[in-house]
Parts: sequence; structure tokens; C-alpha cells
Amino acid sequence: MELNSIKPSEGSKHARRRVGRGIGSGLGKTAGRGHKGQKSRSGGYHKVGFEGGQMPLQRRLPKRGFKSIQLQYNAELTLAQLAALDLPEVDLLGLKQAGLVSQLTKRVKVIKTGEITRAVTLRGISVSAAAKQAIEAAGGALV
Repeated sequence: MELNSIKPSEGSKHARRRVGRGIGSGLGKTAGRGHKGQKSRSGGYHKVGFEGGQMPLQRRLPKRGFKSIQLQYNAELTLAQLAALDLPEVDLLGLKQAGLVSQLTKRVKVIKTGEITRAVTLRGISVSAAAKQAIEAAGGALV
């Protein structure tokens, strides 16, 4: 095989359709665009979603909220879950291994739902004001 003998395989290339080149070509006069109307004119078309002047669907439907992508990196932990966890020192890695938060989680916050009676030390975990009081009352600490 030589470089000058390379060519595309048979039937893989098609001649481009040449429109508006006379009656004999089968695509003369209107060039496959039909007769009259917006779509027959050069440059005449409409934007995506245009419904001929009727109020388009994306404007008929109500707007609805927003959900931040960052939420997947945040997690909540209750005092009840914290009490059930038998670790004297709790950090993000320990929570992931226990299966209380997802592996994607980067930030955890403890909220006051439930009770805690034993002392727990929290490392690198944020806490709500009420949960902080409950943890410190049980003899725990925040580091």
C-alpha cells in the first residue's frame, strides 16, 4: 500500500446534494423547500420553543425553586445518632466508616434531635447552638 493509493472505502462518501440547479436535477426552482411561507425564505426560521405566537410551554409552566449542587457535600447528624455511635472521639472519617454519612460528604453538622447522655469529643464537626449545650452538659467537648 502506498500513500498515493489510499482512498475511502466504497460507498462511504456521498456527493453533497446540490439544490437549485435546474429542473433536470429534481431539486430545481424551490430547491426542496416547498412553496411560500417562513420556512421557504432564506434566513426565515424561528427560535427553539416558538409556537407561532402562542405562549410557549416554558413560559406557561410555573417557575419552581432551586436546589444547590453543593447540598450533596453536606450532611446532618442528630444527637440520637451520635449517642448510638459507640466512639469516644467522633470525626468525619469515623462517621463515613460507620455509614452515617455518605462517602461524598465534606461537612457535617450535629443538630439537637434526641438525647445524649455520654461524653463524646467531636473533631472537625460543626454543631448547632442547642446541640452544643446538650453535648457539653453530657460532659463532651468540641475540638
